Amino acid sequence: MKNLLKILPWLVIASFAWSLGFFYNVYFGGLIGRLRGMYYNKVALAGELEDSKRLIIVGGSGAHYTVNSQLMGEKLGIPVFNFGLDGNLGLNVIFPTILEQVRPGDIVLIIPEYLMLLDEDGIGDRSTYFGFAIGKPGLGGIPPKKFGQDTFGLGVPSLRSLTKSTIDIVKKAEDPDYVPDYYADPITDWGDPTKTWERKSKWWEMAVKKPITPHSIARIKQFREELEAKEATLLISLPLIYGSTDEKTMKNVKKTAEELSKIAPTIYDKESLNLWTDSNLFADTHYHLKEEARVMRSKELIEQLQPIINQ
Repeated sequence: MKNLLKILPWLVIASFAWSLGFFYNVYFGGLIGRLRGMYYNKVALAGELEDSKRLIIVGGSGAHYTVNSQLMGEKLGIPVFNFGLDGNLGLNVIFPTILEQVRPGDIVLIIPEYLMLLDEDGIGDRSTYFGFAIGKPGLGGIPPKKFGQDTFGLGVPSLRSLTKSTIDIVKKAEDPDYVPDYYADPITDWGDPTKTWERKSKWWEMAVKKPITPHSIARIKQFREELEAKEATLLISLPLIYGSTDEKTMKNVKKTAEELSKIAPTIYDKESLNLWTDSNLFADTHYHLKEEARVMRSKELIEQLQPIINQ
């Protein structure tokens, strides 16, 4: 009993510190906190589109940072909304999250990054965290062991994140308009980002080392069925990347396109396979585009989507 009384104050302090870390990471700052804020903003904005038919673009940051939804809506003649979130959430979390926002008559265009297409279980590094952030712990069927480890980690920030958070707080105090990192910048009424990030390191061509996994095929099929149950339609686009054109990559991308086409209409450039080779068009990652390139990509999507939507 005496030993318990000795360690009790430390347990209280540790619990308090963990709670502070959890609150900061989920609700105030950190990537998950910012992603949570962007998600709720997108939910509110998408809900304001009252048309019976909407085109909703779904994916990770490779969707969020690659299109001009306003331009697409003007040319296609229907409201287009960018519901891109974060690829590290995984298909198991992104799909049920988006499904809640879908209405009868909607057309859902998924642009899944290879990070998701090549995943073996549909669960990403941030799946557990995001579930907590939106009040749905365990969303996506997180395995118990991972759920426990991730939950503990939410309240135990690393030295790097503590340093980064401290710098953010200081800069925010000096400049109220300071935007700390991804997903914190304002979005347009169509869900698009208003900031372009710049790459600091040297470019290298991204290779696609294998085709889409059986789990991803099954999960996208399930999503199609869930959409059809809500009287909505699924379309798929291959992701656009700064990629390698080596034989193995081309083969794996073609195989991926072939498998996706069996699930739903799949759009992509049949010659380039959406593998762009000019790094000057890309912002900070192999998926994110500069503003002028987003317009190019959107015009390409408009051309590919127009016949399908008209039909």
